[in-house]
Amino acid sequence: MTIGGLEKALLKEFPAEDAEKWDRTGLLVGERSLPVTRVAVALDATPAAVAAAAEAGANVLLTHHPAFLEAPDGFAPEASALESPGAVVWAAIRNQVALMDFHTALDVSPAAARVLPGMLGLKFTLRFAEPLEGSRRKGYGQICEVPDNDGEPETLARLAARCMAVFGRAPRVWGAPDAAVRRVVTATGSAGSLAPALVAAGVDAVVCGEMKYHTALELAAAHVAVIELGHDVSELPLVAVLAEALARAGVPAEAVTLVDQSENWWTPEAVRV
Repeated sequence: MTIGGLEKALLKEFPAEDAEKWDRTGLLVGERSLPVTRVAVALDATPAAVAAAAEAGANVLLTHHPAFLEAPDGFAPEASALESPGAVVWAAIRNQVALMDFHTALDVSPAAARVLPGMLGLKFTLRFAEPLEGSRRKGYGQICEVPDNDGEPETLARLAARCMAVFGRAPRVWGAPDAAVRRVVTATGSAGSLAPALVAAGVDAVVCGEMKYHTALELAAAHVAVIELGHDVSELPLVAVLAEALARAGVPAEAVTLVDQSENWWTPEAVRV
């Protein structure tokens, strides 16, 4: 399989026309005619992820987030885009690793829609807070029913504790702990744009990657609780979705490497003063 052939196969699962107009979809850096030797999969395209891919013998780094949205205006061998906007592009070319991503096209896909509901034991109603135009199976924000807890409605505190148990990170929560949650929306990444749709849908809570302070404040005032998992925490499971798409595209499991980016940040369990 060539790099171009792999891109074509993945575009069938995550069509470019499903992506936002401002987004980058598919191959960003690389030569389509070259054969695929091995594929590394990660959430973010960083110089460190490129180095990990090259060390694993991969000549393709497949990510959820694109290496850039606006074209870089400088390229240098640095560790961060703050030091050189095109640092990851430099690293990719130097290591002969192609960069390919599926961002918002993956976000709205049926495969991604079932991830958070499935992990949290919620019943996805097959409806979205913001459906993709022209489609009934794709969209942003999965509207879910919350199963009762021993015949009683689930509470916000217990749902937040479930999130903690599943993801291993303490979420930030807006809302009364004892509030009943019967209908929630799950959304990976930033969910601020969904705020009006959440109120209109009459849901009790949203479980998302992140929410801006003032947006969360207004949602809580409108009786929509917010559980913020962390942007990357909510989207790291999408790496597995990409890996499954590679398998369907014909890339054998032994030719796929997952780059661990789960330890980018930490929270102290306790602080003594």
